[in-house]
Amino acid sequence: MKSLTAEKKKRKTVPKELIYEMRYGSPIYYRDYDRVLSGEKSLEEVMGSSKIQWFLVYLILKFLMKNLDTDKYIIATNEAGFQWAPRSWRNLDIAVFDRKKLKKEKLDQKYVKTPPEVVIEIDTKADLRKYGDFMNYMREKTNDLLNAGVKKVIWITTFDKKVMVAEIRKRWFITDWDDTIELIDGININIKKLLEEEGVEI
Repeated sequence: MKSLTAEKKKRKTVPKELIYEMRYGSPIYYRDYDRVLSGEKSLEEVMGSSKIQWFLVYLILKFLMKNLDTDKYIIATNEAGFQWAPRSWRNLDIAVFDRKKLKKEKLDQKYVKTPPEVVIEIDTKADLRKYGDFMNYMREKTNDLLNAGVKKVIWITTFDKKVMVAEIRKRWFITDWDDTIELIDGININIKKLLEEEGVEI
């Protein structure tokens, strides 16, 4: 009973700005949110992306804009909010939407409800302590997205230079940055090659 009361008290005292995502009414906080509460860090520090995170987003967006049929697809970024169930939403680093499906929604200040065709995630800003490790969080978010109608989820992790590809009713697999994977419609991407083309070595 005490732990439940403590959890409810914590939820009341944590500002909504420190909530990274929401899953069935249960908040997922930003990494180091408690250090913001204690004054050790600012809100901007925990919400910001690292150099390698935003640079990879830039490279992938540049690649998509060059190779993707933008008459057929719309690319969203900037932690696009996707509401996939009541009291549930996830932030998406890069999302590729079917233009016709997305245009059925009004352009307003709410989170998008149309499932993207492809979601690309680079690491995470989520607090992982209740998950134990990154893999548990990644599996949960991936399953949520696929069950919500996303056709493909791709994770790019910088700490081990890996890429995970997940599709519903297909075998998930993890490979290296130097492997070539399909994004959508036969368009292939190779993270290591993108970096080399920019003259960047990690």
